[in-house]
Amino acid sequence: MKGTCNGSKIGICYGRNADDLPTPDKAVELIKNQNINSVRIYDSNIQILKAFANTGIELMIGIPNSDLLPFSQFQSNADTWLRNSILPYYPAAQITYITVGAEVTEATGNISSMVVPAMNNVYNALRKAGLHRKIKVSTTHSLGVLSRSYPPSAGAFNSKHAGFLRPLLEFLAEKHSPFLVNVYPYYAYRDSSSNVSLDYALFESSSEVIDPNTGLLYMNMFDAQIDSIYYALMGLNFKTIEVKVTETGWPSKGSPQETAATPENAQTYNTNLIRHVINNTGTPARPGEELDVYIFSLFNENRKPGLDSERNWGLYYPDQTSVYNVDFTGKGTVDVNNGGNFTSVNGTSWCIADPNASEDDLRNGLDWACGSGNVDCSPVQPSQPCFEPDSLASHASYVFNSYYQQNGATDIACSFGGTGVKTDKNPST
Repeated sequence: MKGTCNGSKIGICYGRNADDLPTPDKAVELIKNQNINSVRIYDSNIQILKAFANTGIELMIGIPNSDLLPFSQFQSNADTWLRNSILPYYPAAQITYITVGAEVTEATGNISSMVVPAMNNVYNALRKAGLHRKIKVSTTHSLGVLSRSYPPSAGAFNSKHAGFLRPLLEFLAEKHSPFLVNVYPYYAYRDSSSNVSLDYALFESSSEVIDPNTGLLYMNMFDAQIDSIYYALMGLNFKTIEVKVTETGWPSKGSPQETAATPENAQTYNTNLIRHVINNTGTPARPGEELDVYIFSLFNENRKPGLDSERNWGLYYPDQTSVYNVDFTGKGTVDVNNGGNFTSVNGTSWCIADPNASEDDLRNGLDWACGSGNVDCSPVQPSQPCFEPDSLASHASYVFNSYYQQNGATDIACSFGGTGVKTDKNPST
């Protein structure tokens, strides 16, 4: 995947604040089995860097807040860290980003003033090693860095962080580094369920929210939060900085007051998120624009303080069994409309076989979809649920629609050499 195709990437956060976690080698196997090509880790643990060596998986490596002081004070500290902790394992471990500090505006004590000096020292160390173009330097933020996020077009950074943000954004723009943000629609819903619907937070909404300033329509909270960051950047005249999401997800279990923290909602959020991202939909303010996203997190982390949800963001338990299933190809479970074999991602259109197409053309379209098109055609095999009615046209319609929905329900995804046609009537009935 790497280097051959552009497009938005889905990664995962590999935190280790837990007991009884598998060895790094086993964790890497788990990640590879899910075909995940980007991973965020929160420090430069040597065992982990060795485990990722020669896997082709791109790594985002963190420098923790506790290290900001020495990194910001002396260039030699950044040089030594790079020489001892990174260079021996690079490029076998494919490090592409270094994050200097995490959500510093949320941290106690005034550590935000150390971030840009530390970033500069890390950048200079990379430059001396000739790696400043291959490894980007940035820092991660919570959405709390904004004073306003609704409506998205009114997105604005909190002025109390201006002394930290202005030099940071100048660094990012000059070095072509991304703005990294952790985005959690779960918290927006949990803390304001009277204003935010659960469907809107889960990418399941059937009605849109209109931004009164731009007229743009928002079908989900995630897009609205991303666009509020883009508008905040534009408000300070930083139009070239791209945004990446370094954490997002949904907890599978919570304290009694956290009723939305369920395995079903977590599966729905992450499944819809993955499909939304890899279809390269972009956001209403930035349609079609790439957006890399890291899902939080690989494992449940039982050592985290706070409400029960804090310990239950993982896709896996420490024994490597799944908390719930997520398909990282974006071809995962789709809601099936009642009473039929047809699925719809967008709820408004389907792709079926053209009733006037010849049998030969239909068979060619079907063979292509089941082969190169990567559609799972087993449901239309004998004795399987979608075999009846047993006709070439019916089987082709089922397969064509599967491909169409998996590939963004675009016009081009319903061609099949001219044998596919779009319909706005649910063909299941």
